[in-house]
Order: sequence, then structure tokens, then C-alpha cells
Amino acid sequence: MNTEIIKIILAFMVLINPFGALTLFLDLTRGYTMANRRKVARIACLTIFITISFFTIAGESLLKALGISIGSFQMAGGILVFLIAINMMNGEGNPVKPDQDNFDLDHVQDTLPSTASAVVPLAIPMMIGPGGISTVIIYSSQITGWLQMSAVIIAGLFISIFCYLALMAAGRISRVLGDAGLNIMSRIMGMLLAAVAIEIIVNGLRTLFPDLL
Repeated sequence: MNTEIIKIILAFMVLINPFGALTLFLDLTRGYTMANRRKVARIACLTIFITISFFTIAGESLLKALGISIGSFQMAGGILVFLIAINMMNGEGNPVKPDQDNFDLDHVQDTLPSTASAVVPLAIPMMIGPGGISTVIIYSSQITGWLQMSAVIIAGLFISIFCYLALMAAGRISRVLGDAGLNIMSRIMGMLLAAVAIEIIVNGLRTLFPDLL
């Protein structure tokens, strides 16, 4: 079970990738007091944990309600995650997450309270987007008992805490790593994510064609 939790944490780590949201967090909280920055980071990370927990519990039921087989969703989700990985390795970022340059940050800060900007756009879709949600649903579809469900939720709690720590250290991380360092980290995470995507696709093939593999 410990190995399974580590594997799930790794998948969440490279998909959510809090380092990719550091610049947006700093821009959104420019001029905020430390207490308000903590509040934004706390709400964003709580949103991530709630999202992971919800789709862990309801993911399989949602697929059944939509008439989608687990194997088909694994294949689709694996391909989506693989495309994300390819873009990350090419230094193009996550294609299903918004470009930070497209945000009107002054408008966001003027019209939304900190709680709203912490949820959208910081947590959703900047940190946990379609790729992350798809991966949660894929893992939830493989759950056979409360122990495995707890493993996914624990992994979600761990990555949420990690995201909070990363956001609170955003200024120092950005100064130490710089744009080049963050870009290198994104490429490394893309390589790890590609391995996760292949495993998801192989599991989907096993589900759809049990006699093939």
C-alpha cells in the first residue's frame, strides 16, 4: 500500500505541478499582507483536496451514469495525460491549463475577493485541471475497497499540503530557480508524467482487451 500511495502522489505531483502556478500566485497576491497570502494559499489547496476527494468517491459512479466504460476512460485519460507530458517536455507547458498571460489580473483583483481568486483561477484550472481530474477518476475506477480509497485521499492530502508549502515559499523558489530552473523542472516532471500516462494506457488496454495483454 505504501508503494501505491507513493505512485499516486507522484502522478498528482507532476500533473498538479504547483511550481507552474507560482508566478500566478505572486501576481494574484501582489500587495497582500502575509495573512491574506496564507488565506489564498490555504483556500486554493483546500479546493485541490476537496476536488480530489470528491472525484475519488464519485468518479466511478459518474462514469457509470454517463455510460462510459472504465477501459475507454483509461485510454482517453492516458492519451490526454501523455499529450500533456509531451508538451511539458517540449517546454510548452500544460496545454489544457490556461496561459497565465491571458489572465487580466488587475480585473481579477478588482472584482473578486481573495477567496474567489484562490478557487478560480488559481486552484481550478491552473493547479488541478482536466488532466488531474481525469487521473483521479482513473485511480478511483480501480478502487476495490475503502483501504484503496483511503490511499488516494491520503495522496490527495499530501499533495495539497505540498502545494501549500510551495505557494508560501513562492517568492524564494522563484528567486532561487528563476525561469530557467522552473523550465527544467517542468521538463523533468513531463518525463515522469509520460511514464504514468503509458501505465494508464496499458491498464486501459488490459481492461478493454483482457486476452490481448
